[in-house]
Amino acid sequence: MRDDLMAEISATAARLVVEEGLEYGPAKRRALKQLKLPARTALPDNDQLEAEVREYLAVFCGETQPDELRALRGLALEWMNRLADFRPYLSGAVWTGTATRLSDIYLQLFCDDPKSAEIELINRDVRYDVASIPGFQGQTVDVLSIGVRGEASGVLAGETVMVHLVIYDLDDLRGALKADPQGRVPRGDARAVARLLEARAAD
Repeated sequence: MRDDLMAEISATAARLVVEEGLEYGPAKRRALKQLKLPARTALPDNDQLEAEVREYLAVFCGETQPDELRALRGLALEWMNRLADFRPYLSGAVWTGTATRLSDIYLQLFCDDPKSAEIELINRDVRYDVASIPGFQGQTVDVLSIGVRGEASGVLAGETVMVHLVIYDLDDLRGALKADPQGRVPRGDARAVARLLEARAAD
């Protein structure tokens, strides 16, 4: 029974991730509400939810999602090149390949001076909002959020994509590139993103 319930939560959360662009945490909590389950109900882990998201995409979004992912990765690479001085790494759904047009782009910047990226945006007259989130070790890190227009033509034409710049100290980069137990790297630099785009173009 517990496995059946966990599968139902995962399926509901996956639909919310894909159809509403929710992040995993909010999607799992919303799934509990939709299923009218107690708030303390055990939740599926992110690996289980990601597997369910991939299955949902394959079944319902197979014709549209690959082009949307390519466009988001292209937009991410554009901003990574603009912010190359701050050692940007792409993470989240756009990196792992589960993103759709509703997904946000997450770039993690590893800076000598945590304020340097913010100063760069000011110098470029880029408007942004500031928030804080827990970092790798639970420390508080700043997030600079920018609304970016999609390309003039294509699947993101006329849409605004949120690009979140998560600001880390340069020292944090040392442990950020370790693979997880499944051998997956949780983030990639501009060269890695460019290779993903080249592989997609070759397909």
